[in-house]
Amino acid sequence: MSKKPASNAPATEATEVTGATGVTGAGAAAAAALPGRLTAAAVLTALEGLALAGLGVYMLFVGIAGDPDSPQQAETGGVTLLALAALPLIAARGLRLGRRWSRGPALITQLMALPVAWTLWTTGGAMAAAVGLALAAVAVVALLVNPTATEALGIGPGERTR
Repeated sequence: MSKKPASNAPATEATEVTGATGVTGAGAAAAAALPGRLTAAAVLTALEGLALAGLGVYMLFVGIAGDPDSPQQAETGGVTLLALAALPLIAARGLRLGRRWSRGPALITQLMALPVAWTLWTTGGAMAAAVGLALAAVAVVALLVNPTATEALGIGPGERTR
C-alpha cells in the first residue's frame, strides 16, 4: 500500500490510502481489514475462474488452430467457458473488496461446481480434478457461510447494506 497526500492538504494532514487493488480511501482500508476466511474464499473463487478461462482459451485455440472432430463445437465450448469464467472472477473481486453482493455469485459458482466434480468422478477420467474441484467448492461454501465472513460482508439481521 502506498500513501498519497490529498490534493489540497499538506503532507502531514489527511492522506489517502491506495491498495494493491487500485481502490482508494475507505475501500482500500475495508479490503485490508477483511478476515482471512473471506480472502481465502476470494482466492479459491478466483482460481476457479482462472481455470475456466484457461480451459476456454485452450478450447478456442484447439478449435481454431488444431484439428478437433468438430471445430465449431470446440469454438463454441471455448466461448462458453470464457463467459462462465466471468462469474467467479467478478465474485472473487467483490469478495476481495468486501462487497455484500459478491457472496451470492460465489456460492452459485460453488453449487454449480459440485455436480461437475461428481460427473468428473463418476466418469473416471479425471479423478484428481474431481477431488480438487469438490474440495475447493466445499471449502469456499464453508468459508462464505462462516459467521466471521457474513459479518464482514454486512450480511445478517439488522446489518446495513453495502
